[in-house]
Amino acid sequence: MKEMESLEVFYRDKMGILPSDIFRRTGHFNVFTMEDYTGPKPAYPMPYSRKDYYKIALIKGAHTVEYADQTFEVQYNMLMFANPQIPYNWTPSSVQPVGAFCVFTEDYMKGFGSITDYPLYQPGGTPILDLNDEDAAKVMELFQRMFAEISSDYVYKYDVLRNQVFELIHVGLKLRPALTVKREVESNASNRIGSLFHELLERQFPIESTVQQVRLKTAGEFAGQLNVHINHLNRVLKNTVGKTTTQLISERLASEARALLKHTNWNIGEIAWCLGFDDTSNFIKFFKKQNLTTPHQFRS
Repeated sequence: MKEMESLEVFYRDKMGILPSDIFRRTGHFNVFTMEDYTGPKPAYPMPYSRKDYYKIALIKGAHTVEYADQTFEVQYNMLMFANPQIPYNWTPSSVQPVGAFCVFTEDYMKGFGSITDYPLYQPGGTPILDLNDEDAAKVMELFQRMFAEISSDYVYKYDVLRNQVFELIHVGLKLRPALTVKREVESNASNRIGSLFHELLERQFPIESTVQQVRLKTAGEFAGQLNVHINHLNRVLKNTVGKTTTQLISERLASEARALLKHTNWNIGEIAWCLGFDDTSNFIKFFKKQNLTTPHQFRS
């Protein structure tokens, strides 16, 4: 899988420009037509990768979309809600897709509600919608309003645009989802979900500050983030690496615990908290089970 695509790479490689306000403190937002993005000779399929920004895209025509370990077949028009946690790619049926999309950073939405509270962005949600032409036209009208607003001289236009992003999310919530079709062979799907698990696990490390804490620490939390059943994730990992989800998480936590005990002067409680243990005694029991010694003995 290709490395995560940054917003800077998106602009330089795909758009040929780098806006001066891309790194402003209040976050970044922009809106484009598909013609702006693809150019005269677009290449498909696009690389399967995560992006470090959010995207909402309306693209007319039939599509095949790979999102996490799922494949969506869109029959009419695609409305996609992509987030930085899940890799994806898409292939249109037409050579030159038509539509519009907006991109924005997490900072842009910070303090104005959380879009991750909505089902479109939650584990197990349906981020790919299949719209008929009438619904697609309504969504395109909203994008046209975005184009008009961003080109205006209104001082608070980015506040208006933020509201329009939420409006677009609510429009998506009211529309019908695309059907999920399992098209890949089992081995390819297993390899991909295994790769996603390891990527999510490793993204939490190394722990570099006592205010940094791992967010995903149980098999159920990883399965939810990957939009798969916990039994399926366990079966995939058992078949590919010979270990369960819990075993792999525990081994990685234990490895990080040893590194922190060895290379920092943090106390045991601080290390326990950073690794997701609210109770220090539970961390000590966990560490002893994994390493056959206590944290204090290991540090000594």
